[in-house]
Amino acid sequence: MIYENNLVYLLGGTDLILEKIKSAFDLITLSNKGIKKASLDALVGHMGMTKKNFAEDILNLSVKTLERKKADDLLDKYTTSHVIEVAKVVAHALDVFEDEEKVKKWLNTPNRALNQMKPLELFYIPTGLAMVNNVLGRIEEGVYS
Repeated sequence: MIYENNLVYLLGGTDLILEKIKSAFDLITLSNKGIKKASLDALVGHMGMTKKNFAEDILNLSVKTLERKKADDLLDKYTTSHVIEVAKVVAHALDVFEDEEKVKKWLNTPNRALNQMKPLELFYIPTGLAMVNNVLGRIEEGVYS
């Protein structure tokens, strides 16, 4: 997998993600097992947004529901899958921009290629994640986006 190192890093490193991620099937296995809430917390810290906004705007969960969970509690497979998909796009952005502060700025800035929406505003739905990932691919290839 292209962004494996960044993906594991964004989800809290090898202390939290014990499985080796070598393919998309490994991500399916990880989704089925569930990731710890601490991995979600780590990802949010790399994105330049609040946990409240991440929970409510991206996961469609109340922040109170999320806060009731302990750091070691596993998230359900659907939440885990969504968090992993978000982490994959953020990992791609980190690969493209090679600087976490630039990634945070880019994720929070309206983008012409995304109809003047901030990339983060599209993270709540798979189609939006794919659109953001597509724009990152165009930037990576040197196409004006």
